[in-house]
Amino acid sequence: MTVAIDRATGKVRGERGPRRGPLKRLKSSYRKYWYAYAMITPVVIVLGVLVLYPLAYGFYLTLTDANSLNTARTIGVNEIEATYKFIGFDNYADILWGPTSYDRFWSHFIWTIVWTAACVTLHYTIGLGLALLLNQKLRGRTFYRMMMVLPWAVPTFVTVFGWRFMLADGGIINAGLEWLHLPTPLWLEDAFWQRFAAIMVNTWAGVPFMMLSLLGGLQSIDASLYEAAEMDGASAWQRFRYVTLPGLRSVSSTVVLLGIIWTFNQFAIIFLLFGNTAPDAQILVTWAYRLGFGQQPRDFAQSAAFGMLLLAILVVFTSFYRRWLNRNDQQLAI
Repeated sequence: MTVAIDRATGKVRGERGPRRGPLKRLKSSYRKYWYAYAMITPVVIVLGVLVLYPLAYGFYLTLTDANSLNTARTIGVNEIEATYKFIGFDNYADILWGPTSYDRFWSHFIWTIVWTAACVTLHYTIGLGLALLLNQKLRGRTFYRMMMVLPWAVPTFVTVFGWRFMLADGGIINAGLEWLHLPTPLWLEDAFWQRFAAIMVNTWAGVPFMMLSLLGGLQSIDASLYEAAEMDGASAWQRFRYVTLPGLRSVSSTVVLLGIIWTFNQFAIIFLLFGNTAPDAQILVTWAYRLGFGQQPRDFAQSAAFGMLLLAILVVFTSFYRRWLNRNDQQLAI
């Protein structure tokens, strides 16, 4: 075996030198990529101030019994110091296993899961149907697309207040039902119909985004695949199942994940539609707000603990969801 030796250094060519320490590697990386570090430094600072610090402080609050009565505050010229204490993980234990855990957490958790699953399912199915329709060659297709986007383009508070007026006892919806001699539900008062109304309003507001995303995915599918399938005698359902759905796989996985995260944390629609008047229709994020700002005394520690639990649930779900998608992609590749 021939070994090549560098005459200048006396070292064997291709032989690795001693591994440099982390500080030297950092200095070398900085000298080589100093411009990139300079570009991302402002972003890191902004994220640290707006995200990391509140997150760390919120986690610290979960380890205390902080509320509006024992935190530092100023009344007139008097400054009252904080008197809350460190209690460890007692807030998490009380939320998850305490004597009122079902009413305070689990009932809202179950409703949040139902709310998220129902809304995302309706978003996707209705959005896919509209995308398939608007992907056809129709007269006035551009006008229809613009009209379909309006519920998404209108500010959320305008949409919700409009629905709130329509769902009121004397609103247009109940007036229409009464004209048809049908029952007129108490949309904003009865617990079941409150939940039904919340899903209906969120579906109206969320379908356009799903439709636009899936429409873009449909337009990226090669038309020759449909032509080949049609020549092979595939029916419309077979073309949809074996060409359209696989072609939308990457887009669908992304928009469904985004839809789940957004719907799980959908604060505006529930809060603007009901405020604090519908405890049974509150999802976890609005219930956390109610604990921290909608009652007296305001329980900052428990509200922050709800926020940490929400973050943990979404992180775990996203991790499992991505692993499931990757495993399915590997099976399809085989």
